[in-house]
Amino acid sequence: MRLGVISDTHGYLHPEVLDVFAAVDLVLHAGDIGPIEIVRDLETLAPVLAVHGNTDTWDVRRWCKRTVEVELDGFMLVLTHGDQLGKPTPGGLHAMFPAGEIIVFGHTHEPCLELVDKTVTVMNPGSAGAPRLGVPPSVGIMELEPGIPPRARIVSLGRG
Repeated sequence: MRLGVISDTHGYLHPEVLDVFAAVDLVLHAGDIGPIEIVRDLETLAPVLAVHGNTDTWDVRRWCKRTVEVELDGFMLVLTHGDQLGKPTPGGLHAMFPAGEIIVFGHTHEPCLELVDKTVTVMNPGSAGAPRLGVPPSVGIMELEPGIPPRARIVSLGRG
């Protein structure tokens, strides 16, 4: 299963996302979506599993949970924005979600890929919206296959 991992669009879907996610089976959006139309645009590529972030409106919060735990290809995946931790860290997320074999989060706008024994355990795709905090926009691609450790990478989205 090929996952497109995105977060912190804040109402702007970078045009390159459509190309990068062209062959994904599922899109994970880790919150701070902006208008729900962002999700609708992503749904033209693949089904979307999304959580709300701290800046999302009540319309988005009615549609999205704060955290989702789901089994995908034999892995327990946790999807959250991470703002409930203030500034989330891999260690803090592991402590909050001990059952999560893979934890995908957003909020910091800083790409993060934590590997343990070459297995993805925590991923933040960075911000796919307009550049903020001096960090260029980015998304992630994750590959899951039963019995094989998850693989992932961060994909830079040009100059924004």
